[in-house]
Formats: sequence, C-alpha cells, structure tokens
Amino acid sequence: MSANPPIFATLGCRLNAYETEAMREMAEAAGLQGAVVVNTCAVTAEAVRKARQEIRRLARENPGVPVIVTGCAAQTEPETFAAMPEVTKVIGNHEKMQPAMWEQLRAPNMAPDLIGETEKIRVDDIMSVKETAGHLIDGFGRHRAYVQVQNGCDHRCTFCIIPFGRGNSRSVPAGVVVEQIKRLRDRGFNEVVLTGVDLTSWGADLPGTPRLGDLVMRILRLIPDLPRLRISSIDSIEADDNLMLAIATEPRLMPHLHLSLQAGDDMILKRMKRRHLRDDAIRFCEEARKLRPGIVFGADIIAGFPTETEEMFQNSLKLVDDCGLTFLHVFPYSARKGTPAARMPRVQGAAIKDRAARLRAKGDQALLLHLEGQLGQTRKILTEGPRLGRTEQFTEVAFDRDMPEGSLMEVTILGHDGQRLTA
Repeated sequence: MSANPPIFATLGCRLNAYETEAMREMAEAAGLQGAVVVNTCAVTAEAVRKARQEIRRLARENPGVPVIVTGCAAQTEPETFAAMPEVTKVIGNHEKMQPAMWEQLRAPNMAPDLIGETEKIRVDDIMSVKETAGHLIDGFGRHRAYVQVQNGCDHRCTFCIIPFGRGNSRSVPAGVVVEQIKRLRDRGFNEVVLTGVDLTSWGADLPGTPRLGDLVMRILRLIPDLPRLRISSIDSIEADDNLMLAIATEPRLMPHLHLSLQAGDDMILKRMKRRHLRDDAIRFCEEARKLRPGIVFGADIIAGFPTETEEMFQNSLKLVDDCGLTFLHVFPYSARKGTPAARMPRVQGAAIKDRAARLRAKGDQALLLHLEGQLGQTRKILTEGPRLGRTEQFTEVAFDRDMPEGSLMEVTILGHDGQRLTA
C-alpha cells in the first residue's frame, strides 16, 4: 500500500465505478504517489459541469498535487479539461485501463510546471480500439461485486455522446468472465452484477456470436454456488431467447431489469433513432412478467427531447403504467455538441424542467405502489451495510438493528417510508 495513495473520484455510471477500482489497483501496482484522479461522465452537459466543479474542489483541497482527468468527458472533449489550470494530465478511456500508462504517470515529469499544454493530453482514437480486457478486481464494497463484460456501443442514438467516449462495442470472452466470477465467489461475494455500456450487444464481436442469455446461462451452470446474479441496464428489443429462458427458469438470476426505454412516443423514439417502438417495450414487460411473476423494471426516460409536444410527453408519462415500471431514472434533455439531436428544434427549458418534475412524481407514485405491495412479504435480503440491504428486486430495505454486511438473510417486510422498506 502506498504511503500517500492517490485520491480517486468517480462520476457517472457503475461501469465508471468499476473502472475506477481497476485504475486504483494499477496505480498502486505502479507505485503512484500523491495524485488526484477524476473519472468523469459525459452523459449530459450537466455531468460535464459537475466534473469541472469536482476537479476545482479537489484541487483546492489538495494544493500542489497533480490532477489527472479521465473518463468519458475527458475522451470527448479533452481540450476543455486541458485548458483548466488545475489539471495536470488528461488521459483517454482506453489509456486509463493500461498499466503502462500508470507507470508513466508515476514519472517525475508529472509536475504541472514541467509539462507543456500539448503534453497534457493523452487521448487516442477510441474508435480504433478492438478489445476490452477483462480487468480482474476484487470487487468494491463487501457485499456486491461488479464485473465488466462489455464496453462501447455500435448504435448511434441521436441524443447520445457516449459511443464517442467509449468507442464501438467489444466484449470480454465468456471464459474470462466465468473465471473472474469464480474468483469473486471464492472471496465470499454473494451477488455479482454484469455491467457494460450496451450489455445486450455482448458477444456480437466474439467467435460464434453468442448472446447475453448464453453468457448468463453459462455463468449459472458453471458456478452453481453463486447465490445471486444480476444484470444491469439492457436494451429490451435485443433480449435473446436464452435471456428470456433464464428469466423464466433461473431463480438465481435476480427479478429486476433496468430498461433503456428513453421515451414512450413512437415519433420521438424514431427521432432518437431508437430500435424499438412503444408497443415493443410494453410487450417485453408483459412477457417477462408472465415468465417471472414479481419481476420489477426500472427505466431511463428523457424529458423534453427536441420536438416533443405535450401530447408526446403524455405518452412517456403513460408508459410508466403501461409497462408497470417501478424505478425511474429521469433525464431532463441536455444537448450534447456533435450529436444530431443538438441540431433539432428544442423544447423550452421551463417545459423540460416541468416535464422532468412530473415524470419524477410519477416515478414516486410507482415506487410507492411497489412498496405497498411488499408489506407482510418475506424477502431474501443482501445486506449492504449494518442497517441497509436490498431485496431480490433491488428494493432498499432498512433494518431496525445492525446486520453483518454482505450476508443473505430472510426478513419479513414490516413497513416503508415512501422510499425504502423497513424490516
């Protein structure tokens, strides 16, 4: 362990959090001392603003310490961060996962006064990257482990900058994934979550073009003592037959799916260049619920996409009921420079804010309905802290006394506070 280990800050998604842990291990192996590393997000303009704010805060709190900026925002707009006086080095999403880069960052020429503006940036063409390494980390936290199985995205939704930050879709081979999960299970993890940028595209670039459902079934078959497997956000239109079979027949696959829906109006979905229509989303949720009664769905929905009328927005609002959604991630539309949607006629800011608020209120109602339905039920909980855990459906549960972290236990649901269950 370094005497003065680097400080890491993560913004954005679970994949970023996973990669931060991999970077931490590489930095420690390289012997990097006394640095600040900020792993940024680019999903919205607000995310980039927050990254700049976090960089300034950390630089103030750690005067004279080199500041390294990486992540999706660093990849898509490196000059923005290189122009900040607080920043010492900007490295890309591919570079940050290379051990050799962390060896270089340990070098004495990292001092801010010894590097020129042009040397600040080490960001190569992410589209040229063909492979994603299966970075082996020991998991973060003591309760749930995350495993990156895929990176990048081949789709070009008109609102999304992420493919330009992550590159094209690439998959970690199934054998590597299985070995890592076995290793995590041997370390005592009771739940593993498969993560990626476009998870349902896993396998398209591998020999034989396997699908995500094949990977899920293989993991559960080859690691029979893994109690819980969870998959993160999926594109429901790309769900394959084996994934649906796993939902129907594998109780160790958790009954919770987060869906990349984005909107509930067909015209807006077409303008977003999504690959599904409203009825496709509804049909998927109905089918999954028939296969696995009790399954719950989260979803990403954008409020105020360009050209969205009030009538179109109402279709998104109604989608919450029509799909039976429980957990909503609401994104007020944010124009990202370089995306086709940024050139479309915009909705007024006040209307975007109002629609986002109404969507969140609808999400609160949906969550409340779910919480009410859990009262009196017996649920198996994975404890995340002394007094906090989650059900199989990923619903938060607060305990009335301390529990051992990382344990699985059955509890009776006694009540809720509108946001989480109590047991």
